[in-house]
Amino acid sequence: MSQLGEYTCGLDAAMAVVDGKWKPLILWELQDGPKRFNALHRSLAGVSQKMLTQHLKELQRHGVVHRESYHEVPPRVEYSMTPVGRELLDALAPLGDWATRHIDLICAAKTG
Repeated sequence: MSQLGEYTCGLDAAMAVVDGKWKPLILWELQDGPKRFNALHRSLAGVSQKMLTQHLKELQRHGVVHRESYHEVPPRVEYSMTPVGRELLDALAPLGDWATRHIDLICAAKTG
């Protein structure tokens, strides 16, 4: 097997990290600093608590999101981006720029 393990190329490996509707949006929401679960949930209209929890755990496993648990009463948990997560968000920025330039085409394909 190649040095990429089970992946066929770097893009395949990267897509495994950001695969899912909510993962890039979670990173986007965390770019300005740590957020608590409920704040993330409110800012991502349409995501279920179960899906948000699942995606946060997967992003943690990939090392792009950090979960900090504070031993207080009531308990407090905050999520933030790791340096690797910031690097990933920087890599996704050109993709967002491309979509902005071609938004008419993207919207037309969705409706037709």
